[in-house]
Amino acid sequence: MNMPQSSPPPTSAASNDSHSFIDFELFKNELFAVADEMAVTICRTTYSGVLRDNMDFSTGLADAEGRLVAQGLTLPVHLGSIRTALKAVIDKFGDDIHDGDVFILNDPFEGGMHLPDIFILEPVFHEGRRIAFAASTAHHVDVGGHVPGSNAVNSTEIYAEGLRIPPQKLYSAGTQNETLWELLRANVRLPVQLFGDLRAQLAACRMASRKVVELFVRYGTQASQDFMQSVTDYTERLARAALAELPDGEFSFEDWIDDDGYDLGKPIRLFVTVRKKGEHIEFDWTGSAPQVRGAINATLSVTEAASYTALRSIIPSGIPNNDGIFRVLTTTAPKGTIANIALPGACAARALTGFRMLDCAFGALAMMVPDRVFAASDGGNVGVALAGFHPDGERFVYVDFSCGTWGGRPWADGVDGISNIFVNMASQSVEQIESEHPIQITGYEFAPDRCGAGKYRGGAPFYREYRIRVPEATLQFRADRQTVRPYGLYGGKAGQPGTVHMITNGEERHIGSKVTEGITENDRFRYVLPGGGGWGNPLERDPDAVLRDVRNELVSRAQARNVYGVVMTEGKLAVDEDATARQRAELAKKAKTETVAWGD
Repeated sequence: MNMPQSSPPPTSAASNDSHSFIDFELFKNELFAVADEMAVTICRTTYSGVLRDNMDFSTGLADAEGRLVAQGLTLPVHLGSIRTALKAVIDKFGDDIHDGDVFILNDPFEGGMHLPDIFILEPVFHEGRRIAFAASTAHHVDVGGHVPGSNAVNSTEIYAEGLRIPPQKLYSAGTQNETLWELLRANVRLPVQLFGDLRAQLAACRMASRKVVELFVRYGTQASQDFMQSVTDYTERLARAALAELPDGEFSFEDWIDDDGYDLGKPIRLFVTVRKKGEHIEFDWTGSAPQVRGAINATLSVTEAASYTALRSIIPSGIPNNDGIFRVLTTTAPKGTIANIALPGACAARALTGFRMLDCAFGALAMMVPDRVFAASDGGNVGVALAGFHPDGERFVYVDFSCGTWGGRPWADGVDGISNIFVNMASQSVEQIESEHPIQITGYEFAPDRCGAGKYRGGAPFYREYRIRVPEATLQFRADRQTVRPYGLYGGKAGQPGTVHMITNGEERHIGSKVTEGITENDRFRYVLPGGGGWGNPLERDPDAVLRDVRNELVSRAQARNVYGVVMTEGKLAVDEDATARQRAELAKKAKTETVAWGD
């Protein structure tokens, strides 16, 4: 693809003054670095493992009107959410935004995504004028509600999920809003942790405000404002150039969520139509199911983020994430559907639907650009919350998110044991978990024979097994793709479904994918992630790659023979080339004779 790799001349008034193109490039990269430094600040100063280890937060800088200019190297699931939150603040407060103000919100129906994600938004002033906003959003371990962790699937209304915070001033002209801080303190289970994490966000925004002002002082107010405009215009030009090279057309795909945790066994439809024409693209989610009782409904900002992420995945990676790319994409989702929640719906576990939307969008894009799209992933992260009391009576709430497989790619296997691209999360270490909580991790390793077979196999999933070290606790768990398997592409096989089990006194029982129940120290709780879907015909896989998987215990000898047609020698582990040729010929005879685009 013929794409410009360096910044073109600024198109605003900045190009007409003494500032050079080098100044513009320096300004742009310094601004992006500030957004990244905000993320580092949160990571280094936060209290909770969800932020420090999972890194479930995002940072960004916007111009004076709330248009996103730079997003830190954080989570795609938050793409577009900062501008939605800023719009809610600007719409509500209008001219009542002053130097020293800091805004807070989490209400999904007024700028937020779900209640645990709290936004901190600080206007930046210079020479008496608002010049920018510093913004952060972070997942907080607990914000109240009927289940510890505030992320339960079994809520049916937003009112049961925790404390709703409409756009409010946390600080007004530099003065702390004591009433609001006390309200927060009284409504959460771990106020010390909540306040520590909020202060990490505040520190990130304060640092960013200071550095943005320094940029304006160095380059001049007018030039800096012009440069900020030019950054988003530059992004738009790159995005339009990338879209112009993609084929026009209309592409639709359907996928299904297992259920909502209430109507068990009743699949929930996701449907998207991607319309691409010239330099514009639309993701239309009309046809997706009406919103459901369980708390997996998505806000429109989540649906937009899934659409943005899908598009970003098929265009050059060097294009910045800011308002410029939002201008070339339209997301449509009817109100009152699982893709655009209406009051009083519940949405605590809305990320589950967001992950599945990304897979659905990829299914449509695979028809447009089959050489750029990989098969279905594990379906998104598994959310685990364990809560109870230490022996001394102190409360604990452990929240973790695990995801670990990509689908097979047109050029390579799916990545093993790595986060879904919608979140870029890291795993919390076993040592950290066990040192901070009365929890023991009794198993954590890759699970064999679960990758979707293909010329390029799906990523290998892992399993985790937990035991609590207190008499009793509450377990809240959410997952998906336990029945609807991750699809393969172009002859690739579907990944194996995930499983969730409770083991009590040696007796194992399946407990479903979306549960809230008690757990005792005699129990062990285990989940296995789904395997990523495969890409391409498994009989075309390099036998040496199959041998490597067998040696690494990701694929058994039986699966190597029966699915890939690769026969291993007895004794020393090696490929029996003659037997493999015969086995592959036999399997090819049994295969369907017609050519199909989609795997099973």
